[in-house]
Amino acid sequence: MPGFEWFGDEERAQVQDVLDSGVLMRYGFDAARNGHWKAQSLETELARRLNVAHCHVLASGTAALSTALAMCGIGAGDEVIVPPFTFVATVEAVMFAGAVPVFVDIDKTLCLNPEAIAEAITPRTRAVIAVHMCGSMARIEAIAALCAEKELMLIEDACQAVGGAYHGRALGTFGHAGCFSFDPVKTITCGEGGAVITNDPNRYALAHAFADHGHDHIGNDRGLENHAMMGLNFRISELNAAVGLAQLRKLDAILECQRNHKAILKQALGQVSGLEFRSVPDPAGDTATFLSFMLPDADSAARATAALAKEGVDGCVYWYPNNWHYIRQWHHIRSLSAPARMPIALVPTRPDYDRLDLTQSDAIMARTISMPIKLSWSESAVAERADRMAHILGQMTA
Repeated sequence: MPGFEWFGDEERAQVQDVLDSGVLMRYGFDAARNGHWKAQSLETELARRLNVAHCHVLASGTAALSTALAMCGIGAGDEVIVPPFTFVATVEAVMFAGAVPVFVDIDKTLCLNPEAIAEAITPRTRAVIAVHMCGSMARIEAIAALCAEKELMLIEDACQAVGGAYHGRALGTFGHAGCFSFDPVKTITCGEGGAVITNDPNRYALAHAFADHGHDHIGNDRGLENHAMMGLNFRISELNAAVGLAQLRKLDAILECQRNHKAILKQALGQVSGLEFRSVPDPAGDTATFLSFMLPDADSAARATAALAKEGVDGCVYWYPNNWHYIRQWHHIRSLSAPARMPIALVPTRPDYDRLDLTQSDAIMARTISMPIKLSWSESAVAERADRMAHILGQMTA
C-alpha cells in the first residue's frame, strides 16, 4: 500500500484515452466519447470482483458514506452506532446526514465489538456502521446477525479494506450497503474516489440519483431527465475513474505482494515475548495493508514507536494520540464545531460526547501500533526491517 507505488503505463494509457476523447464527465457526450466509459467500466469490473449486483463509483470515500446513509434511509435524529477508531469521515457523514453518532467500544479486531453494539441499541437506533480498519475485518458475521435480529440497517465502511474477505465473501457485501475509498493513500487509488455497493436494486437506484442531484438517468439527454429526489454532486470524473480502472486490474497482485511482506514481518515479530498481534477473524481474507500489534502497556507502546522511528523504521503509527483516527483528539466532534449550527444540536437525546465511557477501546488503542505494508520494499529490505523491528521491540518487552 498504497497503489500509487505501482503507477505505470497502464494508468497513463487509461488517462490518455480520456484526454483523447475530451470527455471528462461520466455522463453524457455519448458521440464524442466513442464508447469509452471509464466510470461505468470501473463499476462493472469492481462489482464483478466483489461478486455484488450493483456498484456506483463516487468522488470520495466520504461521498460513498453519505450516499450509503441516504440510500439506507438514515436521516434526522436517527441513532447510528459507530466505532471510536476510524477515519473521522465516518462520523462526519453521520452528522451531516442529520443523524446522531453513538460511539461503541472496539475489541482486539480493532473494529466494533458485537457485544458492545447489543448493549448500545435503543428504540432510536436505526443503523450500525461497521468499519473494517487497517485492512482487516470486523466480526462481521456476528454484527450482521445482530442487525438482522434487531432490524437495523448495516453499512460496512470498507474504505481501508478493498479486496478483503471473510470466509471467501467480500467485505462490504454483508450489509445493506458497503463503502470503499480510493483516495491517494488507499490500496488502489483514483487520486480521489470512492464506491458504494449493494445487492438491492432499489437502493442502487437511490444511490445513483442521490449522488447526481437527483437525476433519474432515464434517456440520453441530461436536460430532459426527471428529478426523482433532492441530491448532491458526488460524481467522479472520467480522469479519476480511468486511474482507478487501471489500479483495480492490479489489485490481486497488490494483495499478493502485501501478504508476502506481512508474512515475513509477522514471523519475525512472533518471536518477541510480550507482543500481541491484533485479532483477525479470517487471516486468509486479510488484505495485509497494515501489520498491527500490541505492546504490554501504553508506556511501552509510546516508547517503542519513538525507538522504531529513531532507528529508521519509518511509518509506524501509534493510534492513541492520533489526530484523525481515534476519538481522543476529536475535539471538533465533541464540541460539534462546524461552519453553522448542526442538526444534531436540535436532538435533545444526543449523547454527551465529553462524557463517553470507552474504557475498553482506550485500553486497546493505548497499546496498539500499526505499520503500513509497502509495495516498493525489496525482499531484502523487508527481511532487514523485520530483524530490526524484532530487536527493538524485544528490548521494549524484555
